[in-house]
Amino acid sequence: MGYFKHESAYIDEGAIIGNDTKIWHFSHIMTGCEIGEGCNIGQNVVISPNVVLGKNVKIQNNVSVYTGVVCEDDVFLGPSMVFTNVINPRSHVNRKSEYMTTILRKGSSVGANATIVCGNEIGEYALIGAGAVITKPVPAYALVVGNPARHIGWVSRYGHRLHFDEDGFATCPETNEKYCLHNGNVSLVK
Repeated sequence: MGYFKHESAYIDEGAIIGNDTKIWHFSHIMTGCEIGEGCNIGQNVVISPNVVLGKNVKIQNNVSVYTGVVCEDDVFLGPSMVFTNVINPRSHVNRKSEYMTTILRKGSSVGANATIVCGNEIGEYALIGAGAVITKPVPAYALVVGNPARHIGWVSRYGHRLHFDEDGFATCPETNEKYCLHNGNVSLVK
């Protein structure tokens, strides 16, 4: 066992957990999920069957990651944020065959108490503000806030607001990495 599990956490047989991952108090890791190396699963977290988490995913306290969710490497899920996996849930209707896929691309971050409605893709390094409600796909490097979430700007890989010049270029104040805004899409200039 190359990972840490708090004594109050429960891990079902058949879960795959990478080395150096930490699973904290009262969390439940269900069968069939795959958790990459170096992840941190906070207190009172549920990882449902067939969820896939890449390397270095950080999940804060009180998050349920439902079947259909895929988080690539370096994703951050803030405290008490919410996923859904069925678009029209009803207690008396079994819709387990209708679970929708939600993908969070590399380096994206979701703020505390945000909600991601199923079936949407969150672009790489996108930043979702606390309390936002995501009802449509979010582009890479986008900064979105509100209910429903609206796009208010762009951020660097390090989470700093980008201010583009008249030629469509911006620089991250922390790393000096250059970014280009072209046709409504942001990319890192290599």
